[in-house]
Amino acid sequence: MVTPAPGTVLVVVDLQNDFCAGPLAARRYPGDPARLETVAGTAAVAVGTARDHGTEVVFVRFLGDVEYQRPSWRRRDALHGKPPKCREGTWGARFHAVSPMPGEQVFTKEACFDAFLAPGFERHLAQRGATHLVFAGLFTDVCVDSTARTAFQKGYHVTVLTDCTTALHLPDEDILRFMRVLYGARTTTHDRPDTWTRFVETEETWDGTATPGPARESRTASA
Repeated sequence: MVTPAPGTVLVVVDLQNDFCAGPLAARRYPGDPARLETVAGTAAVAVGTARDHGTEVVFVRFLGDVEYQRPSWRRRDALHGKPPKCREGTWGARFHAVSPMPGEQVFTKEACFDAFLAPGFERHLAQRGATHLVFAGLFTDVCVDSTARTAFQKGYHVTVLTDCTTALHLPDEDILRFMRVLYGARTTTHDRPDTWTRFVETEETWDGTATPGPARESRTASA
C-alpha cells in the first residue's frame, strides 16, 4: 500500500450489513436489493484504487442501539415502527464488502447521520491536512448528504462517487443534482481515479460537468 499523502481523503460511509445485505436492508431499500450489493462491491474497488494511488481511506460506521438514540430519534422510530439498525456487536453492524487495513481510521456515529458528529473525525481530517473529501457508501440522501453538507460549510471540496452510493428516499439523480448545485460537489465514477484521487482545479458548469482548467492540485480548502 502506498503511504497516503495529505489533501484528499476517501470517506467510506456506513457500508454495513444492515444497510447492504439481509432481510432488513431489502425491506428498507425501495429499489432492487441487488443494487445495494453492486454499490458495496464498487465501493470496495474504489477503496483499493485509493490505496494504490496513495489516497487516504477512512471508514465511518453507524450504531443505532436504543441507548444511543436521542429522544427525537426514539420518537421517530416509534411513530414509524423502525427497529434499531446496526446494533453494537451484531452481524448487522459489521462492515460489508470492505475491511479497514491496519492503520486506517474508523469513526463511529452513535445514532446520528453526520460523520462530523463522530468523535475524532474532524480532528483527524485537520491533522491530516485534508482539503478534499470523496464520498462512497450509504445512503446518498441520508448520511452521505449530511456529511457532505457539513464538509462544504467547513470549507472542504466535495466529490461523490456516483456508482459507489445510492439513495434511500429520493431519486438518485435528484439528490446528486442537489449536491452539485448547493455544495459545488463534483460527481464522477470510481473507474476515473484521475478525477478524484486528488483535487485538481477545473472549470465546471452548474450541472457538474468539468472542463479543463489549471493543471495544479489544490491544497487549500475553499470557504
